[in-house]
Amino acid sequence: MADSLPEHDRILQEIESTDTACVGPTLRSVYDDQPNAHQRFMEKLDTCIRNHDREIEKMCNFHHQGFVDAITELLKVRADAEKLKVQVTDTNRRLQDAGKEVIAQTEEIIRCRVQQRNITTVVEKLQLCLPVLEMYSKLKEQMNVKRYYSALKTMEQLENLYLPRVSQYRFCQIMMENLPKLREEIKEISMSDLKDFLESIRKHSDRIGETAMKQAQQQKTFSTTLPKQNNVNYGRNMHLGRSRILESKNEITLKRTFEEDDEHEEEVLTAQDLVDFSPVYRCLHIYSVLGDGEIFENYYRKQRRKQARLVLQPQSSMHETVEGYRRYFSQIVGFFVVEDHILHVTQGLVTRTYTDELWNMALSKIIAVLRTHSSYCSDPDLVLELKNLIVVFADTLQGYGFPVNRLFDLLFEIRDQYNETLLKKWSGLFRDIFEADNYSPIPVANEEEYKIVISKFPFQDPELDKQSFPKKLPMSQSVPQIYIQVKEFIYASLKFSESLHRSSTEIDDMLRKSTNLLLTRTLSSCLQNLIKKPHIGLTELVQIIINTTHLEQACKYLEDFISNITNISQVTVHTARLYGLSTFKDARHAAEGEIYTKLNQKIDEFIQIADYDWTMSESDGRASGYLMDLINFLRSTFQVFTHLPGKVAQTACMSACQHLSTSLMQMLLDSELKQISMGAIQQFNLDVIQCELFASSEPVPGFQGDTLQLAFIDLRQLLDLFMVWDWSTYLADYGQATSKYLRVNPSTALTLLEK
Repeated sequence: MADSLPEHDRILQEIESTDTACVGPTLRSVYDDQPNAHQRFMEKLDTCIRNHDREIEKMCNFHHQGFVDAITELLKVRADAEKLKVQVTDTNRRLQDAGKEVIAQTEEIIRCRVQQRNITTVVEKLQLCLPVLEMYSKLKEQMNVKRYYSALKTMEQLENLYLPRVSQYRFCQIMMENLPKLREEIKEISMSDLKDFLESIRKHSDRIGETAMKQAQQQKTFSTTLPKQNNVNYGRNMHLGRSRILESKNEITLKRTFEEDDEHEEEVLTAQDLVDFSPVYRCLHIYSVLGDGEIFENYYRKQRRKQARLVLQPQSSMHETVEGYRRYFSQIVGFFVVEDHILHVTQGLVTRTYTDELWNMALSKIIAVLRTHSSYCSDPDLVLELKNLIVVFADTLQGYGFPVNRLFDLLFEIRDQYNETLLKKWSGLFRDIFEADNYSPIPVANEEEYKIVISKFPFQDPELDKQSFPKKLPMSQSVPQIYIQVKEFIYASLKFSESLHRSSTEIDDMLRKSTNLLLTRTLSSCLQNLIKKPHIGLTELVQIIINTTHLEQACKYLEDFISNITNISQVTVHTARLYGLSTFKDARHAAEGEIYTKLNQKIDEFIQIADYDWTMSESDGRASGYLMDLINFLRSTFQVFTHLPGKVAQTACMSACQHLSTSLMQMLLDSELKQISMGAIQQFNLDVIQCELFASSEPVPGFQGDTLQLAFIDLRQLLDLFMVWDWSTYLADYGQATSKYLRVNPSTALTLLEK
């Protein structure tokens, strides 16, 4: 109990001296103390309160008289205060009445000052807002007149310079919200213009390409007339002074209408002048300003690749007319002329790598298409026109910097096909010439006709020149015609070799190879087929041999003709020779063989009509009619052979006599012949005698001694054996070199003896 009292004193002291915010913890310590501490604290608190009440009472008693005095003093002052109040009120009223006008004037001044300040503020704000409004108005005007690139620049100024100054105003917020929409609108419009441009270019690429190809041809022709120092690269000149941006037009169309009047066609326009490229420039600049340049580049390249595939796709009937090829090439040239222009006047829209890649892809497709479609061309004129188009096509694109070596390599493949079509055409011409020929020597009535013939064919014969008119040239009409057609073939082959950028030596070599093919394959085949035809008789075969001899002699003139065209001397080491010698030799050999065959066939025809009475008792005393007809035929035939080389005529005569002897021998030894009388033997002997007389009459000059008669020696010895019935001599001398019947075979003699 005693310990708790000082603690209670301390708590009361803290309560009296500390802030009220700290009373709580102090009071809490009362309850945290020992039991009944609360009661004891309350008792202590009551004691403390009574002590303070006593002190207050003491103090009030001490100051009570002063308080009474002060109250008394206040009561005295109250009357004076009332007076003063009345005076102040009256003074205030008078002051208020006097200051009303001043107050009114002051308020008016204040109001004017406020208005002036507001006006100044408005002017200042308007001065900030007017440029914004003017720029926005300018933006709207630019949008209306479709100057989108300028509009984007105006937007950029608005956003970065003007709008931040007055961003607190609502209209500025509206403007800020509208600017992205305007940008998107500009992007959409410019992209729409670009799409229209691409569509227009796709539709008119053939016209652009056609103009470029014409200009390339004109430039090539014009360049040949200028000194070298004035020569310029055609393709490069196309790009000089063309970097300016055309922004005045909005319509995505060609600058010029492609169906212009004649007076406008006199104006020289390049292929690029036909195209308004401003949509590309606008779209490129717009997307670049908007930070989407890469998106635009990718879109442009993607769309152009698609168009390239469409351009490179040929029509199924393209190979039927030259116009199909012309349109195909024009479209491709137009496409790449546009791309080349874009490459040189824009920064990075297309790159050289991109154009090279696109060109390589296109070149592979072009070569594949030309290989396929040109293989259907059977007309050499169409193939030649195709070659000329390819050359112009290649020269045009080469002028724009595209490599075209593969196209010229392709031309050599097409050249082989062209030669094949020429060979087919000339095969028909040769056949027509051979069909129309009468296979008779060419008659010339006077000097004029003679000059006409030799002007077509290089014929020289001093002996014939000495003869008087009328006279006949040894060859038939087909010879000068064939010679002329060979020269025409050389001209036709030369047409393809022109403009291929090849040397004269290479052209000379190509012409000779083509001519060799014409001679060794086409003409040779026509001659071989001609010789085998059934209606070609011995007279025609003889004339064919004569014709081939003269054509063979003319080959050297054809070589001179080629050398004159190409200006390449024949003494050049690499100059090829014409193979006409072998061609005509083979034809002559075939004709000679056919002569031998037809002679033998004719002899067989006469033999077949032989009608011997093998049982006659005695002969008629004269040779058989069929045999005399046969001999007369042979005589007349061999007279025709006088123009043939001697060896050919001799061989034909010897072959005919041998075949006749063999046929007569087979007639005697025929197994179907069972019995022969001596009269029939004598009649047969008379026929053999006529054959021997024919052989000894030298139907063909040049035989030595009785060489031709030896063709009948086997038959003669056999008949002599039976005619004289000299069997003892035959048997005694058999096997000896001096035997009279050395050529008689025992089996043959026995067979005939049995009959």
